[in-house]
Amino acid sequence: MARVKKAVNALKTRRNVLRQVKGYRFGRSTKERMAYEALMHAGMHAFAHRRDKKNDFRMLWNAKINAFVRNHDLSYSRFINALKKKNILLDRKILATLAEHNPETLKRIVAKTV
Repeated sequence: MARVKKAVNALKTRRNVLRQVKGYRFGRSTKERMAYEALMHAGMHAFAHRRDKKNDFRMLWNAKINAFVRNHDLSYSRFINALKKKNILLDRKILATLAEHNPETLKRIVAKTV
């Protein structure tokens, strides 16, 4: 079997890794091994935080709905339960948007659930 020299591929990989870590601090922006490890960690955090972002938005929507519903003498959980019993199929994102931008519309929905 012939010997394989990987000079071109190794240089291309090194160049791509160092291009991606431009702006990182200390040796992580210049040293290949540290740069590669920094990229691996950054990728792991990016993946995990994309999942966390969904949870953060859901909590924000719940807070907006709760703040609106409290003004109408209801709690968040009772309001969501009433929506399910009345078979009103609006998700929390839509309800939060209504609470923020169209409070009159959400007021009518609250009136139907009570």
